[in-house]
Parts: sequence; structure tokens; C-alpha cells
Amino acid sequence: MINGSRIVLREKALEDARSDYTWETDPELARLDATTPIKAPFSRYRLDYAEELRNPYSASRRFAIDTLDGKHIGNCAYYNISETNGETELGIMIGDRDYWNKGYGRDVVCTLLAHIFDNTRLDRVYLKTLASNYRAQNCFLKSGFKPYVRLVKNSHDFLFMEIFRREWETARTKNSDQAS
Repeated sequence: MINGSRIVLREKALEDARSDYTWETDPELARLDATTPIKAPFSRYRLDYAEELRNPYSASRRFAIDTLDGKHIGNCAYYNISETNGETELGIMIGDRDYWNKGYGRDVVCTLLAHIFDNTRLDRVYLKTLASNYRAQNCFLKSGFKPYVRLVKNSHDFLFMEIFRREWETARTKNSDQAS
């Protein structure tokens, strides 16, 4: 488990399948993720979910996002891990709308960044978000990410953002100095 100030990141479990299925069939959440809602019945989804838990993709680390009182509210991951290039891609989805616009996303992103930079040799974390998803962009900017390119991919307009280890460490030192 990885503790944030408002959240806990934990390993995914089969018990998460129902809420994940609800979120992955939600048209609005799919639109925000530049994808389409899944159409498979839950029984098929659960079988695939169990298989993925048994045999996770080696170039990714996936986590469930829980509130401090144990409510599962979303998922996050870092993936496309390249030790050679020293980088990884970050993804987050707060599926439970009751937790939108309340600082949970930023806590997740900062907690995951701290985990990555404290426990790996990776020097760069990047992400992409829809250019129209201002809520996500605001979260990422507040977490230290900087935009570096905007491009259209599969008819979606994406903003790519990144943060480097040295920037993260400088911001963390500055924040701890201000807290003293």
C-alpha cells in the first residue's frame, strides 16, 4: 500500500471488478478517456479481469484508489515503463463522481509521483489528456506537470505533459521548506 494524505493506493483485487466495470461502461468517463464504453457483459469482463490480475503486463504497475476509510473511488497506473529511456506514462481515473473537484486527483498524482521517483530510477513521467479536459489539466499542472506538445491522434486532440525527477525534487524541497 502507498499512503497519500487523502487516499491509499493498493494492489488491484478481483473485488474491484464491479466498480471498474461500472466506470468502463460509463459513456462520460469513456469520453474523458478518449475511448468507447466497453460492451462486454460483466461475466466476460470479470473473467478477463481475473486473468489480467493473474498475469499482469510487466511494463506497468496498476493500483486501486481508495479513500482513507476504504472506499474504492478509481484507479491509477504507470505503464509503458522504459528503463532504457528512464521514463513512464501515468494514468488516473477517478470513477466515483462524488470525489471529483475535491483534491483527490491531485493527491493521487502526487502520491504516485513520489512513489515512482522514490522507488525507481526513472527520470521522466509523462501523460496525455484530452485538450478539452481542463479539470484533468488543472490537476496535472498543480502536481507539477508541464505541457510539452499538443497533437491530434485518432481524431482526438491531446495535450501531452511531463515532469522530470529534478523538477519533482525541487518542488518537494520547496514545499517542505515552506511547511517548516
